[in-house]
Amino acid sequence: MKRILALVLTLAMLATMGLFSVATAEDELVDGKFAETRHITVDVFNRYNDGGTDPTTNVYAQYIHDKMLEKYNIDVTFNNRKRWGEDQEIGELLTAKLAADVSYTYNYNAVYTFAGMGGIINLAPYFEKYKDLLPNLYSTVGEDNLYYQQDPDTKEVWAFRTMLSSVNRARINTFIRKDWLDKLGLAVPTTTQEFEDALVAFRDNAETLLGADADKLIPYSTTTDIGWRNNHILTSFVADDLNDETLYVYGFDDRNILYPGTKEGVRLLNKWYNMDLIWKDFALNKQEDEDSLNKSGWIGAFQHNYDYPYRNGTDSIQASIKRAAGEEASFIAIEPFLNDAGVPRKFLSDAVDRNVFFPATNDEILASLLYLDFISDPETIKFLQIGKEGIVHEVTEDGAYKILPANGTEWIQNSVLNIDHTMTMNGLFLGDATAKSFSLTYAEVEPELVELAYNTAMDGARIVKKFTLPAIEAEASLGSALADFRDTWLSQAIVCSEAEFDSKYDQGLEEYLIMGGQEIIDERAEKLQQYYGVEIPTDLLTK
Repeated sequence: MKRILALVLTLAMLATMGLFSVATAEDELVDGKFAETRHITVDVFNRYNDGGTDPTTNVYAQYIHDKMLEKYNIDVTFNNRKRWGEDQEIGELLTAKLAADVSYTYNYNAVYTFAGMGGIINLAPYFEKYKDLLPNLYSTVGEDNLYYQQDPDTKEVWAFRTMLSSVNRARINTFIRKDWLDKLGLAVPTTTQEFEDALVAFRDNAETLLGADADKLIPYSTTTDIGWRNNHILTSFVADDLNDETLYVYGFDDRNILYPGTKEGVRLLNKWYNMDLIWKDFALNKQEDEDSLNKSGWIGAFQHNYDYPYRNGTDSIQASIKRAAGEEASFIAIEPFLNDAGVPRKFLSDAVDRNVFFPATNDEILASLLYLDFISDPETIKFLQIGKEGIVHEVTEDGAYKILPANGTEWIQNSVLNIDHTMTMNGLFLGDATAKSFSLTYAEVEPELVELAYNTAMDGARIVKKFTLPAIEAEASLGSALADFRDTWLSQAIVCSEAEFDSKYDQGLEEYLIMGGQEIIDERAEKLQQYYGVEIPTDLLTK
């Protein structure tokens, strides 16, 4: 909280000093190109994958650079960004006036906060002015996403939402070691109780499953990101008949942890923790530590991104456990967590992804928009996603694209399908070949496992209605602090004794609401009633 207040004060000072004023260069195009070379900087996340290439200078970055120079006479330099911890970094870059001309973030609250201080450019007039020069941006991303966060009163657009491809709408899955089930003669779990029984069997048969490494066995694993990494468990306790308006008011955290009913899901995790079914050290370690344990073949089940064990080719969890435990070792996606209507409900979002924005220090607005148009060209996306034929992919007889093992070449991608370079598109986007290529884009993974994972993650999908409302002021200043506290609160509620659970959970919830959670709930409810005439109770969590 102190860090956020200090940031706001810094912003206010910068705004007062006029340091967020916008300088726009002459927009002069000759035959579609600038007469004089323009220079822009562009964000790219660096995930520092094992064996990965530098996304600011690799062959994909060079391809973008050369094509932009040839097509528009625009010189592109990539800014190296941290993916993990980017919430804090983006604020620091904006404060220091070092944000890239074309910036992106998952944290819209940071964008809105800086916009209020004059630190972000309103894109709305430029979308209108240059629409005819941006055919790919409008056709690939679409007007709905470009204006997704437009204020209904002021018509300002501080950031637009990028696109989730049709095959990337899936969100989270539950994965379990199929070979462990087979070894113990267990069926694939189809209910919560059957899932718990499988975890107990893993715990009680550690020597059978891991032999000399029995003491390393972890039946179920999570990290401190409780809401994401246990989402289907938590939301299975949410009543199926809750209306969209209620889910909107209590759904400002994308982990869904304030949906009425989720407390009982956390209670179940607390029970499992005290039964020695959950990784004992989850609250002390990071994602990388858990990945290492998983690749060693010691984890029996977990929830994560819907394709998580299959990502990264030879370095994937799936490929690693096969090397560690034999070819029969495999994670499969399952859906045992059913709600009160017997549905394996998955709460998905609209086809929207990251927030792209221009800081006020950007004095090359047209050049930046032309970059976004180029990066949204289907041919550009195709090259960045599947690379060069014969090196990164091959074409099958039916016209599908199959990804080949990278084999340590310079063509290794820094992120899955190069999503950090395809800034405006997250997920496979190959036109008519998308569907038949999808399951082949995971090197060293059986296509049927990928297809099962996708279909499982989409089964029982529900998308909460979008309500077009002014920005929620309380979210802008409190969102990041609440997210940090949320993870600590829920982790503590899981690791306490069962007798302490109610007091620990309720105390954490009370602090969360006092910190600003209740303020956000109240403001959402107030604006929903003002613009849509619907009244939603704001005390459902404390009744």
